[in-house]
Amino acid sequence: MIGPGTGVRVYLACGITDMRKGIDGLAALAQDHLRQKPTGGAVFAFRGRRGDRLKLLFWDGQGFCLYYKVLERGRFPWPNSGDGAVRLTSAQLAMLWEGIDWRRPDWGAPPARVG
Repeated sequence: MIGPGTGVRVYLACGITDMRKGIDGLAALAQDHLRQKPTGGAVFAFRGRRGDRLKLLFWDGQGFCLYYKVLERGRFPWPNSGDGAVRLTSAQLAMLWEGIDWRRPDWGAPPARVG
């Protein structure tokens, strides 16, 4: 994905977002509901009712970038809480974008030490 680099602040908007909203509507949600400055360099993630659509809003310093992804199968993992925001790392954002459950990644157990 072309976009923000590592270390960027990521805010996931809990609950359901109307996916008909464009840049202005999503920026207003970031400011009014998430209490964040939309032009502050953070990434804002929004998911629709069916769970198969994801929009990311990002200010790159010159203007807004809007990324939109629709899964052919499955749903994007999302927190259960209805309001507010969840803060993600850039690694968790990458997992979310790929449809991987960022809440419980299967890293496996560390190898046993011999000796």
